[in-house]
Amino acid sequence: MRTANLLGRLVLVTEDALAVDVAEASNGRFGPDPQSVFEHWSAFRSWAADAPLPPGRPFTAVDLRSPAPAPRQIFAVGLNYRAHAKESGFGAPDGLPPVFTKYVSSITGPVTEVTLPEGGHTDWEVELVAVIGERAHRVDEDDAWLHVAGLTAGQDLSERITQLTGPAPQFGVGKSYPGFTPMGPYLVTPDAFVDAGDLELRCAINGEEVQKGRTSDLICSVPALIARLSAIVPLLPGDVVFTGTPDGVGMGRSPQRWLSAGDELVSHIAGIGELRQTFRS
Repeated sequence: MRTANLLGRLVLVTEDALAVDVAEASNGRFGPDPQSVFEHWSAFRSWAADAPLPPGRPFTAVDLRSPAPAPRQIFAVGLNYRAHAKESGFGAPDGLPPVFTKYVSSITGPVTEVTLPEGGHTDWEVELVAVIGERAHRVDEDDAWLHVAGLTAGQDLSERITQLTGPAPQFGVGKSYPGFTPMGPYLVTPDAFVDAGDLELRCAINGEEVQKGRTSDLICSVPALIARLSAIVPLLPGDVVFTGTPDGVGMGRSPQRWLSAGDELVSHIAGIGELRQTFRS
């Protein structure tokens, strides 16, 4: 099953890439708000599996918004691929990798324009994102997929000067400028993949591939992250987990490379779709 946020309304996306408005199709049983459905995810899944749906309507990617536009918590995981940890100058973490947050005001949809912070060093990080569908607290790794509503693509855009300057790193604010958390285009349920634990990620700037990896190379898989995070803090319906990025980021290159005005950044995850950001000064 694929859902999307079409101009602020929850839709089901058919195999023919048409949008079915959930509030209309369910006669109001489920509201139009894409975020509120996570509080009733199990009932929504059951309804969507059996409901006779009306014909969908075409749409364009520029009208899509984030499939999880207002999570109560955003967990962002660092150094969760060994090659990325190495390029960042760190060893691979044991146990739970470093965790920080991105602020909700930075969330946008899959096709956007992003204003670069003046004088900054803005970097790219394509990531698989898991959205929570059932409250998770102290869950076993074997049961963790049952708590995932779906998977989507995300970009953890990062302004490295803000992030790293000062007596201590400022990860949250350095990664939360307006437009720095694009997600989408769809939320795809785990059962829609042949193997939800092995998806290809790619990222390109102006057509030049800069990142390529597979989620099977995660140090902590999606189930492991959910188990380890939920051992500390409850994960709530609609919460978002950025799972980490493979190697190839700008900060890890020699010479280092940063996004510039006029650049087009395209991020893609197999079975989910692509994000497309253009940058301006």
